[in-house]
Amino acid sequence: MSKAYSFITEHRVSAKMEGSGAYGGGKAGAPFDPIQFVQRPQVILRALSLLFSIIVFGCISSQGYIYYAPEDREVCLYNRDANACNFGVAIGVIAFLASIGFLVGEYLFEQMSSVKTRKHYVLLDLGFSGFWAFQYFVGFCYLTNEWSRSETPEGNYGVNNVQAAIAFSFFSMFTWAGCAWFAYQRFRQGADAAFASSYEADPGAVPGGNPYSSYPEGTGYQDPPFSGNQPKGPVGGEFQPPAY
Repeated sequence: MSKAYSFITEHRVSAKMEGSGAYGGGKAGAPFDPIQFVQRPQVILRALSLLFSIIVFGCISSQGYIYYAPEDREVCLYNRDANACNFGVAIGVIAFLASIGFLVGEYLFEQMSSVKTRKHYVLLDLGFSGFWAFQYFVGFCYLTNEWSRSETPEGNYGVNNVQAAIAFSFFSMFTWAGCAWFAYQRFRQGADAAFASSYEADPGAVPGGNPYSSYPEGTGYQDPPFSGNQPKGPVGGEFQPPAY
């Protein structure tokens, strides 16, 4: 019984979503509007996150290392800490790939006809965006601390690059935090609109609902004909013929 109820409920909610949209998205199967797509706040923040990630890992990869003659090897400009350079490159590359993936997800979001699929995407967006905003915060603090203890390289080689990586790590904290915020708003909107309204619209979809219509007003149980006119005798309520 519970399996049948879950199956029916899922299909009813899916049908409701297809008519009015869910989790901040429009109707499934609606025509794609490129102008409206690029104007979405989520898409704008993803594009900025993509650009910032390229700057972060590009600056460190190109001029984040310098040749150190006494050791006959290249060292990281962030206080000769190779972990600092590796961490900066790693968070930038992963953010670059994730931004592309989420941009594709935004494009496909309107085509998702299942409530569960949209919900899983929104939860993934919320969790990853919040976590990567924290990673950029750690990276910003780490790179800033190591750069403050570093010696200025000869000829100021790579100074602009390492400082740009720090600055755009700082900016990336806010773009990823903004993505997490919009994902949270989507989740709240989906929980309130897609599920609650669908159940309210169909009382038979929830336990305790009344899937049957009531009797029309003014109708009900009636006594059978002649029931009030049948004579009753004194014994046991049975009729006794009169004696002559």
